[in-house]
Amino acid sequence: MKEKKKLGKTERRLFAACVFFAVSGVLMVCARQIPGFAEWYAVHIYQKLTAVVGRVTGLAPFSVVEIGLYVLLIMLPVTGVRTIVKSVRFGQGGENAFRWASGVFLTVSVLMCLYAVNCGVNYQRESFSEKSGLEAEQYTAEELKAVCLWLTEEVNARAGLVERGGSGEMILTMPGAEDRGSDPPGEMPLQVLGDMAVQAMKKLAEDYPDLKGYYPHPKPVCISEILSYQNLSGVYSPFTVEANYNADMVDYNIPFTLCHELSHLRGFMQEEEANFIAFLACIGAGKQDFEYSGYLTGWVYCMNALRRTAAEEWQEVREELDEAAEADLRENSRFWDSYDGAVAEVSDKVNDTYLKANGQSEGVKSYGRMVDLIIAYAESYIERPVRP
Repeated sequence: MKEKKKLGKTERRLFAACVFFAVSGVLMVCARQIPGFAEWYAVHIYQKLTAVVGRVTGLAPFSVVEIGLYVLLIMLPVTGVRTIVKSVRFGQGGENAFRWASGVFLTVSVLMCLYAVNCGVNYQRESFSEKSGLEAEQYTAEELKAVCLWLTEEVNARAGLVERGGSGEMILTMPGAEDRGSDPPGEMPLQVLGDMAVQAMKKLAEDYPDLKGYYPHPKPVCISEILSYQNLSGVYSPFTVEANYNADMVDYNIPFTLCHELSHLRGFMQEEEANFIAFLACIGAGKQDFEYSGYLTGWVYCMNALRRTAAEEWQEVREELDEAAEADLRENSRFWDSYDGAVAEVSDKVNDTYLKANGQSEGVKSYGRMVDLIIAYAESYIERPVRP
């Protein structure tokens, strides 16, 4: 009898890579072509994966995906140079290069599979607005102005209640820090901040059951300048099921960003819907810092829409904003302006392409749908009527 030829290391890598790519392809095709598959997957499979993987990566106090990225960036050129040196010294350059390429191919296939499993399929599920019964309709300039006025009132009511720094900008503080006297303001441990964001999401889930589930603590990116140069406030990692955020940005952005990234952990990948979920989580958190962050961020989105629609009406509402909130807007503009450049432009184009590839036809402009959802929410749940 002839002995079966065993697969070599390179062949095994290639076989495994093909399997991972096949799994990715099958999942994505099923999500796009089979009605209801993505929703079933998000509810019955993805939620369990989040609970398991999120708990494992959550044991690390740092961003696992960030460290993994650095390792990949180091290993890729190191192994490439090593392959070249071995080829020069011992010959068999083609074989060595093929072996190295098979390793790269396997790594890429694993990452592609993780993306499909923990992210890609979810883009095809039912939207949060559909599941929550909110219908985003066409609105008039008068309706938009009414919502902007409501948001202005809510921002102004909280602008003087949050702790502020030397430049007048909001700074995150420990709950009750103002009563302790000796503690310096602004020193909120990251664990506490993460706890507050998780609790805000769990509280929102009491009204929206689709948001129930396990939430790992959001983690700051150690070298947050990487995100700043890309004009990013946060990022969800499908490879490690982590919610990561830019720790360098102005504090009023942080609570909203934490809730935004955590919303992706419930399988809602559309950015405009993650923004709306973050808005709801923040304004209902029962914590002044979070409420202020949610209302001010919602105000920025709605006011930008009003400015494009009716400049005179925008100016009228703009003058009503509390000066304390103006300090946050100035500091926020100063921060992001300092990182404007070619990297930010490229990142914006890449993000635009990514969003369009995942069904958001308007790309980065689709973030504006948050305004539609806020107006629909205001009309449905705010006691004062929004429609004139």
